[in-house]
Amino acid sequence: MSDKWLPARVVENRHWTEALFSLRVEGAPLAFEAGQFVRLALDVEGERVARPFSFVNPPADPAHEFYGIVVPDGPLSPRLAQMRVGETLYVAGNPAGFLVLSELPDAQSLWLISTGTGIAPFLSILRTEAPWRRFRDVVLVHAVRHARELVYQELIRPMKQLRYVPIVSREAAPGALSGRIPAAIADGRLEAAAGVRLAAETSQVMLCGNPQMLKDTSALLIERGMRKNRRRTPGHITVESFW
Repeated sequence: MSDKWLPARVVENRHWTEALFSLRVEGAPLAFEAGQFVRLALDVEGERVARPFSFVNPPADPAHEFYGIVVPDGPLSPRLAQMRVGETLYVAGNPAGFLVLSELPDAQSLWLISTGTGIAPFLSILRTEAPWRRFRDVVLVHAVRHARELVYQELIRPMKQLRYVPIVSREAAPGALSGRIPAAIADGRLEAAAGVRLAAETSQVMLCGNPQMLKDTSALLIERGMRKNRRRTPGHITVESFW
C-alpha cells in the first residue's frame, strides 16, 4: 500500500541558530497524540525524501510545528531549513510513536529528559492538560552544547508549575548545570536542581535525544531499580530515538 502524503504550506520558518530551525505549517489535518512524530518529505531529484520529526505543537493546534537541525550534506534538512513562507512540503498521514503519556503508569513525578531537538515531543506534551492533571511534579531537562541552543524559552518560562533544568556542556551558562545528563544524575546535581527525587518508587522517566545519552541514562536509571516501560510489563523508562 502506498503512503498517504498530505500537502502542507509553510507559514513560518524560524531560525534559532545557523543549524537549528522550526517550521510551522498549515493544511495537513492530522490526529495524533502529544509526543508522537510524523515523517516530513520533499521531492528531491524525482524522489520523495522523508525523515521523522516530532510535533512541537499540541494536538489541539491546527497548525503543526516541527523543530529540526541541519545535517550537513543531508538530502532533506538543509532544504527544509531554507523553505520560504508559502512553499509546500508533504506530511505523512500516519503519525506514530510511543513517547506518549497514555503509555505511562501513574506516578508522583514525571521526568522529561532530552538533548538537542529531542525536546520537541516534550513541548507538545507540556502544552496539554494531561501532565499537570496526572503528576504532582513535572520536570523538563534539556541538555545542549551552547546556551543559545536552549530554545523555546517563550513557551517554557511561563509554565510556573514546571521544574525546568537546562544543562549546557561546552560553556558556562547562568542558571544552567554544566556537563552532561548522566553525570548530573550520578552526582546528584540533577535532582538537587529540580528539587525532586528521581526514584523508582515515585518517578516516570521519558527520554528523547542522542543515542549515547539514551544508553547511558537508561543504564543509570536501571541501576536505581527502574526498568523499561512496556505494555505487558509496565516500568519506569520510556525512550524515543530517531537516530
